[in-house]
Amino acid sequence: MAISISVVVLLLILAVVFLRNGALKLSHALVCVLLGFYLASTSMAPTIHDGLTATADIVSSLNP
Repeated sequence: MAISISVVVLLLILAVVFLRNGALKLSHALVCVLLGFYLASTSMAPTIHDGLTATADIVSSLNP
């Protein structure tokens, strides 16, 4: 568990640096995808899923 959390933190830092740089290349996108897979296997996955579901519900209930 400690190793996967370390990998998640490392990939999160790399993703933030790549996005702040403004030049998201294929290798950078791969890091972001790997971050997503590692986040999906952590204990934070249900919280992230619930947050995204709640956000989608709010957006879908808006009337233009």
